[in-house]
Amino acid sequence: MADTFIPNISLALYNYLCHNIVGTEEHVKIIRLMNTVRDNFSSSKLYTCITSGSFGEGLEMRGSDLDIMQVLKYIKVNADKQPDFDPNITYLSMDTDDVKPGFTQLRLEYSRSQNVLEGCEEHNGKHYFSSALYKGKLLSFGNKDQQIHGPCITDKKEFYDYAFSLHCKTWISSAVNWLTRSSCSWPNHNVKQSIIKHGVLFVPIGVHGSPKEDLEWRVSFSVAEKLLINTFTHTQLMCYALLKIILKDVIANDSECKDLLCSYFLKTIIFWISEELPSSVWKPDNLIPCFLRCFSRLVYCVEHSVCLHYFIPDNNMFENKIEGRARGVLLNKLNMLHSYGWQCILFSDQISNFDVSMWNCPVEPFTLYVNDVKKIVQSSMLFIANVFLEIYSELDIFNTELLHNIWCHHFSLKQLYAYYMSQKCRRLAQRLPLDGAIINNKYQYKQYKSCLSTLLTNVYHDAVSGWLMIASVFYKTKQYRKALHIIRYSISKCSFDKLFFGMTLSDNHYQSLKLLSCNKKSVVYLLKIIFVDLIKLEVNSTLTPNELLMEGWQTEYAIPSTAYVYFLSVLCHYHLNNLRHCQDSIQDLKLVIEERYLMPDVRCTANAYTLLGIALQLFGDKESARQAFLQSLEIYPDESNNSAAMRLL
Repeated sequence: MADTFIPNISLALYNYLCHNIVGTEEHVKIIRLMNTVRDNFSSSKLYTCITSGSFGEGLEMRGSDLDIMQVLKYIKVNADKQPDFDPNITYLSMDTDDVKPGFTQLRLEYSRSQNVLEGCEEHNGKHYFSSALYKGKLLSFGNKDQQIHGPCITDKKEFYDYAFSLHCKTWISSAVNWLTRSSCSWPNHNVKQSIIKHGVLFVPIGVHGSPKEDLEWRVSFSVAEKLLINTFTHTQLMCYALLKIILKDVIANDSECKDLLCSYFLKTIIFWISEELPSSVWKPDNLIPCFLRCFSRLVYCVEHSVCLHYFIPDNNMFENKIEGRARGVLLNKLNMLHSYGWQCILFSDQISNFDVSMWNCPVEPFTLYVNDVKKIVQSSMLFIANVFLEIYSELDIFNTELLHNIWCHHFSLKQLYAYYMSQKCRRLAQRLPLDGAIINNKYQYKQYKSCLSTLLTNVYHDAVSGWLMIASVFYKTKQYRKALHIIRYSISKCSFDKLFFGMTLSDNHYQSLKLLSCNKKSVVYLLKIIFVDLIKLEVNSTLTPNELLMEGWQTEYAIPSTAYVYFLSVLCHYHLNNLRHCQDSIQDLKLVIEERYLMPDVRCTANAYTLLGIALQLFGDKESARQAFLQSLEIYPDESNNSAAMRLL
């Protein structure tokens, strides 16, 4: 194809990627902001949380997992300068003698921590903090489904990677040349200063095959790399995405090439080329030439078995890795792909249906907006990350420093803070003591008000579930009429335009989103008004209705809001002796179950049948209740996560 058509093809490919794979620049920005705010809420006095990997950079690629780094605050690594001494901190120092560039041993300088002392090994009269012992210790603290994956702890299905890392606040000497190397304007002075100010991290993994492998730690520049990628134009990000797609969908399909290359090598190549090219080159109508330049550099690196670490060029990451027969097979594969020019991307099934004629006109803003919303709603990474926030982090909602930071930010960021604070308050309220009796003394009233005020903060992350938790407070304190008032309001919000994680958008959703896009409503605002979350009642929750409680049941309930709203209505009317309204609510409960209305998965549907069985038991209809419990088990037979089995005994 003639070169004169390349800008048109580039623009068409850019539009295709925005619509189908990467999302718009605004979408990437929202994901990054959500990660930043969630990391702030997830951090504590003991550690700082950082969402890393592709998702941390704003990309959610097919087959990706969730990468989270926890940087321990009670262990500090010194490079050169000695910090102010704190007896409660463990101090380590770098020892790079006879260690490959990019790695180090960490020598113990001072510690009062028994865990740290047990994790050290002695060599030549010095004690070194062992990366192998450290990971083993972390694994022993986790659950049985976790395992070691490189420097990380992961689950057996590899949905997530947790890397527990250590921090050095100063810039290390082996990377000092990076500060003055680039004559290009990228990265700019302010970005460099931010990177230097942060310092570096250390993750527990040594050089494979090294005699000191178990004592070595890899220097990690993950925060620096995240800051660099945040400076990328959207075209640079598209190039990175295309390289990752070629790697995962095409190169890795060859069993002999599968484990030779990784995304980190591709990211490194993009960094080097970004130094060489002015930012003005990275624009949508130049996407294909930019991609081909990056791909050509990858071929060159494999041909010469050299891929220099971006911050520490003395570290050739291809050394002892890309060599011999495997290198030859990989090079042949890359040369074959390279011979197709930009059309090599069509070997990926994600892009194989790309048609230039369909995408050579700008995509309507409404279409892009809806597609960004769809990516949020169907994001498995965002779903898992939000679950991690609720389960694995602590938050003092009265933390004045955090509250100050919230109000100092611009409006859109305040909305994000409100969104994540709302999610966190759902669990906090369930841990507050709440007497089931009518509030009749000062202490009980104080606890009741505390729980209620916490739950009022819980209404900002979706349209329904937060209000239903408030209805649960009223129900537990026997204020049934107040509970019914909230229930009626919640039912009115369960309309057909509502969304939930993992769903497929219908015509109704497209019409609603078209209206919202015309009014320029943000994705965060959208989540609050048309998103419906699950009711999550944790073990020993003070808000769980007594009818749901079972002796020996130690599993959280994840209940669809549409089922819980009618179940709670049944309970309130039952205690008020409104039998006809009770029966009406049971019929409504049956109807939403039959239609699977706003029920994201089989476990939720099974729990809805369990609620139906409990409601039928209240009326003495034991046979219908039994059938509902059996239906629940048929849908979701995992008895450790489905209480219907115990209710049948």
